[in-house]
Amino acid sequence: MACADPELDVAKIPLIALNVSVRKKLGLYLNPKNTVAADWMAVAEAMGFTYLEIKNYEAARSPTVKLLEDWQARSTDATVGRLLSILEEVERKDIVEDLRPLIDEDVRKYCESLKKKAEPPVQVHEVDSCVPRTPERFGITLEDDPEGAPELFDAFICYCQSDFEFVHEMIKELEQTEYRLKLCVFDRDVLPGSCVWTITSELIEKRCKRMVVVISDEYLDSDACDFQTKFALSLCPGARNKRLIPVVYKSMTKPFPSILRFLTICDYTRPCTQAWFWVRLAKALALP
Repeated sequence: MACADPELDVAKIPLIALNVSVRKKLGLYLNPKNTVAADWMAVAEAMGFTYLEIKNYEAARSPTVKLLEDWQARSTDATVGRLLSILEEVERKDIVEDLRPLIDEDVRKYCESLKKKAEPPVQVHEVDSCVPRTPERFGITLEDDPEGAPELFDAFICYCQSDFEFVHEMIKELEQTEYRLKLCVFDRDVLPGSCVWTITSELIEKRCKRMVVVISDEYLDSDACDFQTKFALSLCPGARNKRLIPVVYKSMTKPFPSILRFLTICDYTRPCTQAWFWVRLAKALALP
């Protein structure tokens, strides 16, 4: 995607480019019910949301922020340019005028980040990694460049197949929102044909800053999950760098794995703390 000039390319920039501060400022304009100007409800209608969906958003702390998150997750039309068009359609040009400098700055930063990802790092062959580059250790993920830098991730997701629906929810909440985290999901990101144990250890040790372990009764019966968990624990004795994060998303009938009991758990099963679940997990994964 060409991003040389935000003024020209803003129509093609996905909504994910907008940072939290801009989304909150949009909420300051649109959240209050206004008798003389269109509010978030008019924007939601223009985005294609139904009456019942809009009524449900009324309970959100910031209906505008929640609306933008869901529109971004469900629509290919969710671009910065389309959002600006909708604001003009509902006659809120005042918002466009006030926030356009901030929006353009977010677009510029987003384009710069894309450009950096597209450019392989400058390396001198003689001083490249001291670890031998064997064929099974590069070209193992979808975005790997065999001749350039390996694809890196914020977290490796350790899960069993029966928990894949929750992994989908995790992708939606952590990758497709303002957190913009990059998760390594084996079934999605790893190319077929390599030795599972070799590339799994490579991903956990060298490609991923952390590992999220999705704990369930089925997890306890998975040899692959057992290997991944023990390997990750061996890399950070005593959890000194918070490398491994256990997540429980449904009730269990079997005892919680003893090797993880000393770690702080991210628990989705408690209704009273669900509202903070994704924020806590995202911030833990975003740590240096």
